Amino acid sequence: MVEKISFNDKNINVVSFDSRDQMISSQESEMDRRAICAVKAAVEKAVVCKKPVAKYDVKAKKAYIQYADGKIKYVD
Repeated sequence: MVEKISFNDKNINVVSFDSRDQMISSQESEMDRRAICAVKAAVEKAVVCKKPVAKYDVKAKKAYIQYADGKIKYVD
């Protein structure tokens, strides 16, 4: 499934995970894999350094910050 959205006068195609292989080239897939690994490494480093990490609550549909002590603060 592809969802088309507009952002700052630019058209963006959002490709669902299921149709990813049909819509994305192997080079783009590799770039996505590397980007995901980079984000995971950055989050892991922030956790190790006891820095707050921004996350998203899918059920509440809200962004929040999780602090090293486990405290969560939702962003308005």
